Parts: sequence; C-alpha cells; structure tokens
Amino acid sequence: MDHEARFSEMNLVLPPAPEPKGVYTPLLRVGNLIYLSGHLPVNIDGTLHKGKIGKDIDQEEGKLAARQVGLTILATLIANLGSLNRIKRVIKVFGMVNATTDFEKQPFIINGCSELFVEVFGRENGIGVRSAVGVGSLPENVPVEIEGVFELNEE
Repeated sequence: MDHEARFSEMNLVLPPAPEPKGVYTPLLRVGNLIYLSGHLPVNIDGTLHKGKIGKDIDQEEGKLAARQVGLTILATLIANLGSLNRIKRVIKVFGMVNATTDFEKQPFIINGCSELFVEVFGRENGIGVRSAVGVGSLPENVPVEIEGVFELNEE
C-alpha cells in the first residue's frame, strides 16, 4: 500500500502547513534528502498546542502534542512535495521536549511523532534514527518541537 492510501485510511485531518515566522525555510531539498526545520504542534484551526510537560500538561498530552507535530510535518511535506508518495523513508527525527527539570520521559513524548510516521510510512520506512532531548523552554511555550530528515524516492 502506498503512503497516501495508508494515510487516507487513517481518517486524520492535517493542520495547515505553517508559514515561516523568521528567516528560514520550512523545507530544504539537498539531493535526494529533505530537511525540515523545527515544527510545532499546530492544531486544525491554526492555533498552537501549548504548555510545559510536568507543569501545565501531563506526559500523555505531551505525546499527543508530538503526534500533532508529526501531522504538521506531513502537512508541510504535502504542501511542498505534492504527495507523501514522494517520500521513500524517514531518515532522522530530532525532538525537543519542553518539560520540567525533573522530567525524564523525553523518548516517550517523541514516540507520538515516531509512531505516526510508522503508521503512515510503514515499519520498514517509517523508523529512522532519533534524538529526544529536554529543554527549558520552546517558542510560544509549546510542549514539543521536532525536526526531520526524509529521503525522496528516485524520480
């Protein structure tokens, strides 16, 4: 099954692809690789999911926010590439988790995004290398920000 069909069967709604709020591009192609700038958890209505994990929201809500970042990343890929079928595989996910200093479950949070990518791209192509780090704050007080690198199918 192709990525677009798999995503369609999931009956998920993508948020709007975010516009840059600074001097950067959301997506850059270098050869057959796509590099994505850090994405935030954009809701369907364009607002941001907010809160510090361990203070304002719990880890389950944080994991859902990471899944929402994954959907935001998919929206950017589709807006710029036209189809998820242009993606061959996930290469890397780098997740930053806005949490209290005693929070130790950063990988659990970023699993929200990683699990979505497995659902969309399949186990073989949806799992790449990954980092999950804790940070003291993120823009707009969002709980998570995620960057990604993807390999394109040969044209």
